[in-house]
Amino acid sequence: MIIRVAQERDFPDFLRLAGQVEQWFGPMVADPGFHRAVREHVHRSAALVAVTSEVVGAMLFGAGPPVHHVHWLVVDGQARGSGVGRALLADALRRFGPGPVEVITFGPDHPGAVSSGARVFYERHGFTPAEPAEPGPEGGSRQVYRRIVT
Repeated sequence: MIIRVAQERDFPDFLRLAGQVEQWFGPMVADPGFHRAVREHVHRSAALVAVTSEVVGAMLFGAGPPVHHVHWLVVDGQARGSGVGRALLADALRRFGPGPVEVITFGPDHPGAVSSGARVFYERHGFTPAEPAEPGPEGGSRQVYRRIVT
């Protein structure tokens, strides 16, 4: 598997992956705002893809100094549990440098909290639950997870 900075040609793969998780995150595939966000992240070199014979994971990240952010991380359903998410996160953390890193994920009562594996994933990678965040576009609860990178 190769982790590389995403390029414009990867845009259809972002949409394919988004289609696999809309039940948890709300509509994205047809959302112009999501399209714009992906393209802006790609333009700023703040988007990564994990590639085997195809794109099997994607991530959007950024910084609002002094805090770094994981904006979106999705692994293809067939590749979950194989280290793709871990590799994407590790690459992004190397790019961030020292400081706090935040991600907003599902709240503990959200139906996707268990089935997506997101909360457990971030906890395994040193993130701890913090304050609640605004509900997601589908109305589900969200929570900030935070990690300090040294």
